[in-house]
Order: sequence, then structure tokens, then C-alpha cells
Amino acid sequence: MKRVKRLNDEKLYVELTNIIRIGNIAIKEAIEENRSFGIPETFSKNGVIYYVLSSGEVKSIQPDIMK
Repeated sequence: MKRVKRLNDEKLYVELTNIIRIGNIAIKEAIEENRSFGIPETFSKNGVIYYVLSSGEVKSIQPDIMK
């Protein structure tokens, strides 16, 4: 990852922090809503897609609900 120089505009960093905070809240709400519908959380690691089932089990095989 390439490092960039820090900007002198503190307002920009405050605004970026707020945007990230709002995004993190939205992600948590979406995950909870999906869980209520039985849709597993999905993530990728080293090019492999994983699914976190409602039981907490992590699988790399696509569950039936996702087909």
C-alpha cells in the first residue's frame, strides 16, 4: 500500500471519520437484517468466499438460501 502525505485540513479528517462511522453502522444493521431473513454473512479471504451460518459455523460451500 502506498503512503500519502497527510493533509493539513482537519475538517476533512473529521468528515471522513463521520462517513466511516455511518457506514459501519449501516453494515451492522444490514448484517442483522439479513440474519433475521436467514441470509448468512458473506466474506472473502485469499480469493475464497466464506459464509457465516446462523449457527456461527463458517463454510466455503454456498448455502441453499444463496442459490
